[in-house]
Amino acid sequence: MASESKRPLDRKVALVAGATRGAGRGIAVELGAAGATVYVTGRTTRHRQSEYKRPETIEETGELLTAAGGKGIAMRVDHLVPDEVRELVERIRTEQGRLDILVNDVWGGEMLFEWNKPVWDHDLENGLRLLRLGVDTHLITAHFALPLMIERPGGLLVEVTDGTAEYNSDHYRLSPFYDLAKTSVNRMAWAHAKDLARHGATSVSITPGWLRSEMMLEHYGVREDNWREGTKIEPHFIISETPRFVGRAIAALAADPDRARWNGQSLSSGGLAKVYGFTDLDGSRPDAWRYVVEVQDAGKPADATGYR
Repeated sequence: MASESKRPLDRKVALVAGATRGAGRGIAVELGAAGATVYVTGRTTRHRQSEYKRPETIEETGELLTAAGGKGIAMRVDHLVPDEVRELVERIRTEQGRLDILVNDVWGGEMLFEWNKPVWDHDLENGLRLLRLGVDTHLITAHFALPLMIERPGGLLVEVTDGTAEYNSDHYRLSPFYDLAKTSVNRMAWAHAKDLARHGATSVSITPGWLRSEMMLEHYGVREDNWREGTKIEPHFIISETPRFVGRAIAALAADPDRARWNGQSLSSGGLAKVYGFTDLDGSRPDAWRYVVEVQDAGKPADATGYR
C-alpha cells in the first residue's frame, strides 16, 4: 500500500457511475490507489447479470479498488432509474457526508449501435436505447449527485466519452445514434461547467484512447499480457492503452489544486499525461488522438513511434 505522502486523494469521496468493467473499472482502481473512498456502481453483480451477460461484476471492481489502497463500496444501480440513483446519493450522504468527485462513465451501448448505417437503416429501438444509456443516465446521475458535491468547494465532475470535442466536431462517428451520444457528453460537461463554476467546482469531459477493455481484448482474441498479437488483426491497435491510463489521468486531475483551470474543457488521457507526467502500466504515454489524426485517419501504415 502506498505511503501517506503518496496518497493525494486520502479522505476524498468519489462516485464512479458505470464501473463494472472497462474505463470505469480502471478509473475506480486508480482513484483507490490515490487513497480515495470510491462508490462504484453497475448493473452486473455476482448474483445478477445485465443484458451484457459478461463475467465482470461490480463487486470485483470494489475489491480491486480496495486492494489498490482505497476503499471500494459496490452498489448495484441502474442509472436510468431515478429512485435508484436517489437512494445511492442518500447512502453516500449518510455514510460520508460529502462527495468530492463524480465520474459519469455509464454507457452500455456496445451491443446496440450499427456501424455505417444511416438513421433509416439503423434499428430504431436500439438507437433510442443507446441514447438513453449514453445521455439520460449522465443527466439523471448529475441531477441527484451534484447537489451533494457542491456543498463543499473544490468538487470535480468528469464526464467520460469517446473522442475529444475537437475530433468529434468534424469526424462522423459512423452512426447517427453513437455520434450524438458521444458528442452530447462533451457538450454536457461544458454546460455543467457554467453552473458549477459559481460553486467552486470543476466540470470536464475526458476520453481515453483506443481502450484495451475486457471486451476489446476478447474481440481480438488476446489478453493483456499478449495484447500486441491483436495488431495482426488491426495494426492500429498498436496505439491502444489500458483502462488504468485514463484512471491515472482522472486521479491526477482530481489531485491538482489548480484543476479549475480545466473547467469546461474536453480532455484526453494522452493529453493529460503530457501535463501531469503519469504513464500507462507499461511505462509508455500513448497519445491516441494525435495518432488517430496523423496516422490512422491519414491512411499511413501503423507505427506508434513518437506516439507512445
